Amino acid sequence: MGLGEPYLWAELHPSWEIIGEGEGDLKNKCIVLGVTASAAIYRSVDLARTLMRMGAITRVVMTPESTKLVSPTLFEWATGLPVVTDMTGAVEHVSLAKLCDALVVAPASLETISQIAGYSAKTIVSAMAQEMLGLGKKVLVVPAMHTGMWQRSTKLVEELREQGIYLMHPVVESGRAKYPPIELVAWWVEAVVSRDRDYSGKKVLVTAGPTREYIDLVRIITNPSTGLMGLSLALEAKWRGAEVVLVHGPLTASIPREWRNYIDEIYRVDTTNEMREKVLRVLEIDNIDVAFYAAAVADYKPRHKQVGKIPSRQGPFSLELEPTPKIVAEAVKTSPKTLHVGFAAEAVETTRELIEKAREKLREYNLYMVVANNIAEEGAGFGTETNHVFIVKRSGEPLEIPKMHKRLVARRILDTLSSS
Repeated sequence: MGLGEPYLWAELHPSWEIIGEGEGDLKNKCIVLGVTASAAIYRSVDLARTLMRMGAITRVVMTPESTKLVSPTLFEWATGLPVVTDMTGAVEHVSLAKLCDALVVAPASLETISQIAGYSAKTIVSAMAQEMLGLGKKVLVVPAMHTGMWQRSTKLVEELREQGIYLMHPVVESGRAKYPPIELVAWWVEAVVSRDRDYSGKKVLVTAGPTREYIDLVRIITNPSTGLMGLSLALEAKWRGAEVVLVHGPLTASIPREWRNYIDEIYRVDTTNEMREKVLRVLEIDNIDVAFYAAAVADYKPRHKQVGKIPSRQGPFSLELEPTPKIVAEAVKTSPKTLHVGFAAEAVETTRELIEKAREKLREYNLYMVVANNIAEEGAGFGTETNHVFIVKRSGEPLEIPKMHKRLVARRILDTLSSS
């Protein structure tokens, strides 16, 4: 059954105007959002809208207890479609399971998690989960509850995973297992529904952000990198099943700070040499399958760091610079079995020149592939949320990834690697 006919009437609903208005990979996808009786329930209104902006048609099903906290009318307004709160003769859990691509239970209470793990179908939400799983479709769970209950759910979480259910850990703080930021939940749902876990069993190393080289105690040489490209690669790889090690410099990326809860190992560094030492150490002791060198390291540093702070009234002074170590070159020699992916941010006039520089870097450092972007192009340089890149490999024509949000660029870079 297609999505068009059952929903033709809903095209008149104002909420449908937002479907696909943002960038996303959920076009033509139908997501069932299962809502349970958690105090975090109000967050799911925004989640429904965010998934719609990513392109998804979103249907909401609610447990009876959850309707005591938020009215189904609010979710109907948010999605433009009727909300299902109970199982009736229309067997909605069966028809929606056949029609839609995935069920996202958010927030998921301890009671509902217990029902799903125990093959129970007491509510429309747990019944939807059983039907979806029986049809081989994806069920994603986002728990939100008090910490004591979360601690009690350890065996249930293991059972969910054994049944092939996807689970996003809550953010545990202040005595609660909290609903993660909507942006991260939506990104996780988008990655799982559109790509699944094709990086399961892989160990991935990512470098991100700028490095700093100190002139004196307070003045530095650096660049405007926010670290968004590297963070996007790290999170996308994690959502798709990889074990991720992140080595990063100072970050200013516009991603909720809770992203740190979802990366396996994180190392914060400052200078290029600190990043070099940590990257080489990780490659020496870990079996890294893929390494992405997305960090914008400082290429030069002062030959001599000044003691204390240079007085501003001192006037003009000369600064002698020397090159910093080439991390990528040493990394390839340290771990030759790893697939090393370099990044080339160049200021060029033509695409041809950009590709040539990428090929030079590919050959010089013996990389598996190079991701190149022209920082002279608006929306493709440092400090932007978008990028426009070309993927250059040892053979074949370069692959262009048109300008889009860096999370989507990261997804397509991982796609290219997994398909090669």
